[in-house]
Amino acid sequence: MKILVLNASPKGKNSATIHTALYLQALHPEHDFTFLSVGQHIKACEKDFAPVRAELEKAELILFCYPVYTFLAPYQLHRLIELIKADGVDLSGKFASQITTSKHFYDVTAHRYVEENCCDLGMRVIRGLSADMEDLLCAQGQKDARNFFDQLIFSCAHGPFVTPPVQAPAREKPIYQPVLSAVPKTDSKDVVIVTNCAEDDRNLRGMIADFRAALPCESRVVNLREFPFAGGCLGCFGCAITGKCVYKDGFDEFLRNTIQTADGFVYAFTISDHYTQSSFKCFDDRQFCNGHRTVTHGTPIAYLISGDYRYEPNLRMVVEARAEVGGNYLCGIATDEGNTAAEIRSLAENLAFAMGRRLTRPANFYGVGGMKIFRDLIYVMQGLMKADHKFYKAHGVYDFPQKQKKRIWQMRLVGGLLAIPAVQKQAKSKMTEAMVGPYRKVVQGVTRHDAP
Repeated sequence: MKILVLNASPKGKNSATIHTALYLQALHPEHDFTFLSVGQHIKACEKDFAPVRAELEKAELILFCYPVYTFLAPYQLHRLIELIKADGVDLSGKFASQITTSKHFYDVTAHRYVEENCCDLGMRVIRGLSADMEDLLCAQGQKDARNFFDQLIFSCAHGPFVTPPVQAPAREKPIYQPVLSAVPKTDSKDVVIVTNCAEDDRNLRGMIADFRAALPCESRVVNLREFPFAGGCLGCFGCAITGKCVYKDGFDEFLRNTIQTADGFVYAFTISDHYTQSSFKCFDDRQFCNGHRTVTHGTPIAYLISGDYRYEPNLRMVVEARAEVGGNYLCGIATDEGNTAAEIRSLAENLAFAMGRRLTRPANFYGVGGMKIFRDLIYVMQGLMKADHKFYKAHGVYDFPQKQKKRIWQMRLVGGLLAIPAVQKQAKSKMTEAMVGPYRKVVQGVTRHDAP
């Protein structure tokens, strides 16, 4: 089989991810492998897409190889998908799968993003391999890679294939015109609206205008299309100790002085290719100059999204998960799918309320699970990730359960006592009261002074 490996890592042949594909090539000389370093040479692909098109047309199976960056694929792969769709090369009926390496931080959303776009192209998509960064170095990881490839070749002949996502019904979308009158403004809070709004994107421009009108405080707009990005994140870890990016385009200072100083964040974009135009992904990835530090923890956020958001379950998961992991109060999402003006007015009021009250909410599974992965990663890599390690120590992120020795011994004592039949019989009727009693005292102790 003719297999085209699209290496979307910005590190090219020095990528850890691509070595899984190289390992499979070494095991299977009966297959014809071709490798393209599209991530490292994405600017060359923009100038001349013909070499990529030629290889895509020859391939029977296209294998996307990339590291997971900030919930999704790297910017370089987002840009490649834009180029593939814009070129119009016919990939319908070809097989597609993927190999990623990560610490499993939202690898699921990255895989679904690639699957959705491959389905858009009419490809027959087979579930990919999501490996740990070090899996190929151990016997079990090598076995998993071999099993993946055997299953992949079998599935090309027999299936099953990934079920394409439900498509939004074809319809002509009405142009959204600003309709809200400006409310009086205060200068007590500063809200930054980060967008990649195109000049001809009338709907998003109208939504931003109405949101600014409805917001009872001052706001400013930062358009990412106007920032001179030198490129996407290189994954070089040059910023791990100093916090300074190796690029000289000034993004790290721009991020810290222009965006992160705000009291509230609004992200405004139009849905494209199951996320948005790639400049926003470049912005996402380049924020790695902050490492894994939740430096905007506690800052409320809101979204203005133009497009068929209700038909984008993976995007909805990314939006919620980003807020949860970052410790940001998600005030809501306004779209242009229904009663847009009312949604925008409500969202502006909610953001103002959240900033005024400094609202927080406990993290759900998305936030707790994501931060536990980071906690364990940074603890092990503290010698390299010095800034992250210092931040995690200062903010109590290292909440390892095995260090709660008193709690562990208490549970051992209770467990030992309940193992005695006589004690178990006596305690059975009292267990509920023992568990609920402390909560009851909290409720009974509420006074007027506790009310907000």
